[in-house]
Amino acid sequence: MRIGYIQTSPVFGEKQKNLDAVDKMLSGNKADLIVLPELFATGYTFQTIGEVTDLSENPDDVTSRFLCQKSLETGSAIVAGFIERDGNSYYNSASLISSGKIIGIYRKLHLFNKEKLFFSPGTISLKVYEIKGVKIGIMICFDWMYPEVSRILALQGAQVIAHPSNLVLPYCQEAMKTRCIENRLFAVTANRIGTEIRGTDEFKFTGGSQIISCNGEILSSAPNDSPSIDFVDIDPTLADNKMINPYNDLLNDRRSDFYTLLS
Repeated sequence: MRIGYIQTSPVFGEKQKNLDAVDKMLSGNKADLIVLPELFATGYTFQTIGEVTDLSENPDDVTSRFLCQKSLETGSAIVAGFIERDGNSYYNSASLISSGKIIGIYRKLHLFNKEKLFFSPGTISLKVYEIKGVKIGIMICFDWMYPEVSRILALQGAQVIAHPSNLVLPYCQEAMKTRCIENRLFAVTANRIGTEIRGTDEFKFTGGSQIISCNGEILSSAPNDSPSIDFVDIDPTLADNKMINPYNDLLNDRRSDFYTLLS
């Protein structure tokens, strides 16, 4: 399976300009799974709920139509972030698109910082999707901080985690090695670059998009200050082997009877 990321530098509020940038980067590329950043078409640093409303979309609006077309052109499944509007609620969401159709939508469970002022926390259970025979789970940005997310996806059989992000903390790239090791799965983190300064808010995004193997090896790592696109070929079935050694099975050896505080 050929998997990869696109690392971009969105301009806040300039949706068409941001879509055009991705279109240019994708030109001539084909893959099985492509991951784009969180909120890649809109930018991140919202100041009012009115901005969120104006930039929000239903799953059949312009961003999804663009991604469906790119999915057909590249032959890939695409996971990408967008502002989802559902009635009077707004979600920091990611869509999974394959063969030009929306296969699923994930709503970010763990909101970061001022996201809590504008978005509702996710309401859709974690789910694994099968694309071209490969099992793919989705989480968004700050979800990395909660090991329960990747563990639940692993328990559901995920071989690859698609991880759209707008990272500002300096820890995630290193932490994702651990997430992959402790669950023996692959992960694609697609981050953005640049600085957004709006009002009193300033966010500097860390770049460093990456692909991590099921043994924690960095298969690809992007720079922290420039747009980037990269793909690697993996054998997703390697993630099915949860044996650490002949005596230790990563998942079957869990002592869930002692984990009651988690629930």
